Formats: sequence, C-alpha cells, structure tokens
Amino acid sequence: MLRSRLSPNAITWLSLFSGLLGGVFFALGTYGWGIAGGIALVLAYTLDNCDGEVARLTNTSSAFGAKLDDVADWLIDSFFFLALGYGTWISQGDFVWFAFGLAAAAGASIDYLVDLYKDRQQTTDDNEASKLREEQARNPKQAEGFVDWLIYVFHKLSRADFCVIVLTLAVFGVTWVLLPLAAIGAQAYWIADLFSRVRGWHT
Repeated sequence: MLRSRLSPNAITWLSLFSGLLGGVFFALGTYGWGIAGGIALVLAYTLDNCDGEVARLTNTSSAFGAKLDDVADWLIDSFFFLALGYGTWISQGDFVWFAFGLAAAAGASIDYLVDLYKDRQQTTDDNEASKLREEQARNPKQAEGFVDWLIYVFHKLSRADFCVIVLTLAVFGVTWVLLPLAAIGAQAYWIADLFSRVRGWHT
C-alpha cells in the first residue's frame, strides 16, 4: 500500500467497496459466489488494517479519515449480515434466515450508535483527553474474571478473525450457521462495547 502511493482514505474506500461487493456475492446465495464473497471480505478486512498503518507511517492521519474508517466498518458488517440472510433465504426458501440477518445488522448498527454516543460524551478538554489516551495505551486494562474475559472475547477477538471464519465456512458451504449466532452475538457485541468503554478499556 505504501508503494502504491494511495492515500489512507483511498484505501478505506477500496476496503468499503470490497466489503460491499462481498456482500453482493453472498446475496446471490450460491456456493461459488459465497467463496468469492469470503475472499472479498478478507480483502476488505486486510485493507481496513492497512489504512491506519499507512496514515501513521506517512503522517497523514486525520479526523475525517478516522470517521470514514468507522463508517466503512459499520456499513460492511451490517450489509454482510443482511446480504447473507437474504442469500440464505433465497437458497433455502425460509424467511427466518433473513430475519436473523436483520437482527445481526441491527446489532451492528446499534454498536455504531453506541460508539458515536460515547465519542460525543468525551471531555472537551483536549489536553486531558490526550493524556488519558496515552495512559490507557501505556497501561491498558487487563481482563479480570469471567465477565471481563467474555467481554474481551466478543469485543476484540471476534472481529479480528471474523473474515477468516467467514471464508472458511464459505469453503465448506455452511456460512449460514453464522446467522443465528450473529443475531444473538451482535447484541452481545454492542453490549460488550458499551461495558468496555464504561470500564475504561482502551478501544
């Protein structure tokens, strides 16, 4: 990405395009297009991890870029579940799969709204906020006990490996198993996000 000389925002737009294209592939509801969708999603997540790194390495970080990245993540996640639910509904003929997709997409959207709300609640004292972020980065809160670990798993690990899980399930033709899990798990994810911020974890 550095050699391509693309701007961080351009990389984010490519990530968004790849993620939405992957969703379209899953909406077609066939085995082959499901694998194509999984590959597109892996590409989207890879690019999503590149844009911030390129911004830091080229000293081109911006508030707009950070917000664009958040919006892209939300759109990709929400559209993926909607598309997967629709494709499974079409292929299996049962509307309940699309209902699962709607519930998962709703959970992803609520998580995005939680992020927006918490960001608006941050202190207006830039110096204090900067010191707090630096302190959290140096001394991140460690998970202690079952509840903390459960929150950590949902909030951190699930997203880190999600695209690989999707591609693996697509290869075996069972991506639909994500739908009932995500319909519940997406709700747990935004609750975990809310609690992680309340507990002062660095996110």
